[in-house]
Amino acid sequence: MLGAVLGILAAIVVAALIVKLGIALLRGLGTPLPPPPPAGEMRKVNLRYRCSLCGAELKMTLAIEELPEPPRHCQEDMDLMTPVE
Repeated sequence: MLGAVLGILAAIVVAALIVKLGIALLRGLGTPLPPPPPAGEMRKVNLRYRCSLCGAELKMTLAIEELPEPPRHCQEDMDLMTPVE
């Protein structure tokens, strides 16, 4: 008798957790994207550059623009290796 009651209570707790997780997931999908930052503020980027002369590589994670000017190395502009979406 006690085992059946504990089993039912455990099932109710698990069901409530699943429902709560599902609602949180749906709320996360329904939230709109934040507006882009104002001009001049740092943005997150994921760009990789390579020097065509010596092979040095650079990973850029923050920039003022979405697609900034390529950095210079060996007195030449570095080549963008990351595909731009």
